[in-house]
Amino acid sequence: MYDRLPFDVPVGSEGDNMDRYLVRMEEMEQSMRIVEAALRDLPPGPVLTNPETGRPIPAAEMVDLAKVGNIDAISGGCAVPGPTLEGSSRAQYPSIAADQKQVFLPAKEDTYGNIEGLMQNFKLVMYGHGVRAPKGEVYFPVEGANGELGFYVVSDGGGGPYRLRCRPPCFAIMSALPTLLEGDMISDLIPTFGSVNMIGGELDR
Repeated sequence: MYDRLPFDVPVGSEGDNMDRYLVRMEEMEQSMRIVEAALRDLPPGPVLTNPETGRPIPAAEMVDLAKVGNIDAISGGCAVPGPTLEGSSRAQYPSIAADQKQVFLPAKEDTYGNIEGLMQNFKLVMYGHGVRAPKGEVYFPVEGANGELGFYVVSDGGGGPYRLRCRPPCFAIMSALPTLLEGDMISDLIPTFGSVNMIGGELDR
C-alpha cells in the first residue's frame, strides 16, 4: 500500500550520531502520517469474528480439554484474540480477526496473567496440536523497525521445522560498526550503539 500512502523518506547528510538522531525523529513524524492516512482511508465493514458463529474458549477451559486429549473440541471454536497485554480485546479496543480461526493463540492478558493462559500458549506453539506445515522450504521477509527481518524454514512435514534460520536486521547493521567508529573516542561507542538501535539478542551468532 505504500503507493497509496503519503510519506517522505528522511535521509541525513553527515552520517554521524546527530544525523541519525534527527533522521529517527523525522521517521516518527512520517510514521504518524502513514498511520493517520491509513485510519482515514480504512474502508467500512465487518472486521471482527462473529460471536454468533462460534464461541470464545477461555484459557482454563482449553487447557482442561487438552489435558484429556479433546483437541476436536478446541479446534472448532472461534476467538477474538487480544494482541496486547493490556487486553485490547475489550469492546472499546476491537481487534481484527478472521471469521473462522481454527487455531488461535490466547489473549495476551491471559498468557501473561494466569498459568492456564501460559500453558495454552505454550502447548499451541511448542506442540502444534495437529498443525503440520507441508514439506518444502520457504524464506519470508518482513519490514522490521531496523530493516529486513527474514525467516528461512525447511519443513519435513512434521510438527516442527527441520531447519530454521533467522535473518535479523541488526546483524547487517552492526557489520558497519568499525567504519562508524573510525577516528572516534571509546566514549562514542555507547551513543553510536544507540543511534543505530543495536539489539544485542540479534548479534548472538
